[in-house]
Amino acid sequence: ALGPDDLLFIISLSLCVCVCIYIYICVCFFVVTFRVLWAFVQSAARWFIKPREKSVCDQVCLITGAGGGLGRLFALEFAQKKATLVLWDINQQSNEETAEKVRQLGARVYTYTCDVSKRDCVYRTAELVRREAGGVAVLVNNAGVVSGHHLLECPDELIERTMMVNCHAHFWTTKAFLPKMLEMNHGHIVTVASSLGLFSTAGVEDYCASKFGAIGFHESLSHELKASEKDGIKMTLVCPYLVDTGMFRGCRIRKEFEPFLPPLKPEYCVKEAMRAILTDQPMICTPRVMYTVTLMKSIMPWEAVVCMYRFLGADKCMYPFIAERKQASNNNETKNEI
Repeated sequence: ALGPDDLLFIISLSLCVCVCIYIYICVCFFVVTFRVLWAFVQSAARWFIKPREKSVCDQVCLITGAGGGLGRLFALEFAQKKATLVLWDINQQSNEETAEKVRQLGARVYTYTCDVSKRDCVYRTAELVRREAGGVAVLVNNAGVVSGHHLLECPDELIERTMMVNCHAHFWTTKAFLPKMLEMNHGHIVTVASSLGLFSTAGVEDYCASKFGAIGFHESLSHELKASEKDGIKMTLVCPYLVDTGMFRGCRIRKEFEPFLPPLKPEYCVKEAMRAILTDQPMICTPRVMYTVTLMKSIMPWEAVVCMYRFLGADKCMYPFIAERKQASNNNETKNEI
């Protein structure tokens, strides 16, 4: 049987253990609090002290959807930084046109015709890239499509294609090129998403869902790389407002607010994205007001969000765009019949 001295020792030891655990938890809490505050300080400092841009000279940079729009502009920007370009697009002619512009800037370039919605095509083309161009150091998942139909009028095939190009393709390209990045503990993965992946609007359910999915994939992968302590692999999420590439031609918010929120110039969008990529910035929203909209959506009641959307004319901003797409489709059908 335990005597009084033994019981007193056990109780004292238990109290010491509890106190040590409590102190440890408090220390951890203060360390985490300090790190959180320091992250805010570092983020604020970027507004005043521009971080130094890293070099991508002679590094292999792969861009999907490089045949036009933002993809072509990304290719030209990386070419000016002396990177080796690998261009993917489903349209061979437009992809070669981008390649010719890149060559004029003195950069080495490889072109591949690839439908990123098809997993086998992605893996097969990736193997060619590894053999011919080498390991990919910068992967820019840029390819994107939009159906331009209301949900009940949208063919299932178009919904599936939107999801596969805008979201599923990110899985295939990343699985193809991430292993080498992990081996070298070096690389950069860029997800070109959209503000419509942070907050949605009516009429483009498939597009919003695909961009929400791409952002979820990006954030989860970021946490996985952090958990595995692969600090040499960086990730940047690009979430622009509507870009004037013709993809959403006709989209209109309330006319009184249009001068304050016009569609972004593609060149401006890519310049901002490149600055974020080359300084290892985790996320870039353009214009900066998009950060505020995202925050408001996160903290406001749903009905308040609806009221705000209606006030801005954002609730039905895609309806003119959808109407234009429908009219263009009807005109094409008429021409085919004639």
